[in-house]
Amino acid sequence: MAPAAVGLDPAKLDEIAKTAETGKSNCLLVVRGGKIAGEWYFRGTNKDTTQDVFSATKSVTSTLVGIAQDDGDLKISESASTWIPTWRGTPSEAVTVRDLLSNDSGRRWSVGLDYGQLVKATDQTGFAVGLDQANPPGQVWAYNNSAIQTLQQVLKGATGQDPVTFAEDRLFGPLGMTDTRMTPDGAGNARTYTGLHTTCRDLARFGQLALDHGVWHGKQIVSADWLRAATGTSSTELNAAYGYLWWLNHEGLIGNPLVATDLSQVGNQTATRGRLVPGAPDDIFWAIGLGNQVVQVDPGSDTVVVRMGIPETAPKPPTFGPGEASRVVTQAVTGPVSRG
Repeated sequence: MAPAAVGLDPAKLDEIAKTAETGKSNCLLVVRGGKIAGEWYFRGTNKDTTQDVFSATKSVTSTLVGIAQDDGDLKISESASTWIPTWRGTPSEAVTVRDLLSNDSGRRWSVGLDYGQLVKATDQTGFAVGLDQANPPGQVWAYNNSAIQTLQQVLKGATGQDPVTFAEDRLFGPLGMTDTRMTPDGAGNARTYTGLHTTCRDLARFGQLALDHGVWHGKQIVSADWLRAATGTSSTELNAAYGYLWWLNHEGLIGNPLVATDLSQVGNQTATRGRLVPGAPDDIFWAIGLGNQVVQVDPGSDTVVVRMGIPETAPKPPTFGPGEASRVVTQAVTGPVSRG
């Protein structure tokens, strides 16, 4: 679809695409009104090229939890120990599924644990479950990959399916994400905090699902109530920029968003006041992974933007992250769009 036909400035989109190319991107894709309005591939990639999108996986995990709750298999208000028996009778029994989704579970966290021992563990779920409780839930916000990996055991226990299979049956298959898969650890456990392999177009399908309140071609894949809870409201007062494993643009105290994209920042869990992207809409939200793998969803402009790039552990300018992606919304929109 020509950009002008969906109320986007083609010259501005080309300018943004050049920024993406300079910023070490592999692809950039813009969807408006449910139609692809711009698609660019760089560095020898094409529409069939797959790559790891790292922590953008977390937003897929959030959606799987939402589907499981919609099915009645779990309630996020329940203790995670319902499916993690070794936590029963310990301080971790106080941790709910919601705490795990909100990154305020209080589970043990350190740079060495999360980015050294966890990623090297053959059984990453076993390692994550075996850590202890550092703080009561709701007191500390930390970008805690190990805590999120415990959702693998929660999902498997609640649904009776391995999350790799559950994702294929209930999310990737229905959306036509034929080039997407969750990857397991050495013990065969789905990695729920990282490891999604996908294409730019498949990620755009996932973003469109979130934009359309969980509906895909007339079928409700995940409930609108779940997406409203996951992306419309800050999940914790400790970080206004965080929903249920999605990044938000709400004003307030925000945990360091760079920990999602830049490994040099992972030891910096301090918070500041403001917005993730000043000047962008309040209700815009993102899935974000290491090296600025980005799925941006903006309900107000009816747009989805996907950017995938080289997985720099410490991205150095020029790069292309949420701030650059938001220019599609703040600079390129020229008028309304119809879904007709």
